[in-house]
Amino acid sequence: MISSPDDNSEHDIEFDSIESALAAIKAGKMVIVVDASDRENEGDFICAAETITPQMVNLMLRQGGGVLCVPVIDETAQRLQLGFAAASQPNNTPHHTNFLIQVDHVDSGTGVSAENRARTIRELANPLSHHEDFLKPGHISPLLAKEGGVLRRAGHTEATIDLMRLAGMRPVGALIEILSPTGSGMATIEELKAMSVELDMPMISISGLIHYRRQRD
Repeated sequence: MISSPDDNSEHDIEFDSIESALAAIKAGKMVIVVDASDRENEGDFICAAETITPQMVNLMLRQGGGVLCVPVIDETAQRLQLGFAAASQPNNTPHHTNFLIQVDHVDSGTGVSAENRARTIRELANPLSHHEDFLKPGHISPLLAKEGGVLRRAGHTEATIDLMRLAGMRPVGALIEILSPTGSGMATIEELKAMSVELDMPMISISGLIHYRRQRD
């Protein structure tokens, strides 16, 4: 495992390399991404939307437990006519997460099952999809990422898009917050690390991704 120079300034733990996370994403696997301890202080499962499977959705829902969301860029949101979930009201969420209206793919049945949700997520990443292909509202929550990625906003939404682009995937991903198995709130960094080892899944930090991008941009 490799830590970037500033990774351990937030968490007394060693993270995996950004390269290992990119390799996992390219291979159709998931990674765990941790943000700053003075921000949301949470870990999310993240994967490419185009390679998600029902089994991955099931794992995310069962072992993550948060809200299953799909970060997208503005071009995708415009093409699929994904308007803001609360367009008539100001965004007063703590970190101004840009929630778009929830959707289901027209061929995803009730939209509820892991298979249904995987279908909707994959179709959100399909460059040939049209807005008529989605029912609104649905069960999958798209999120609009800020242009500039983690260098502009150090959130999981932007980290997802940056990871997809760096891995050579379409700029659409899937994420879900990881709750503590004790039911006491969000998973702690120790719980996230144990989960990373158990699932053989790279765990990286957003601060490490910022450092990685600054070295290369």
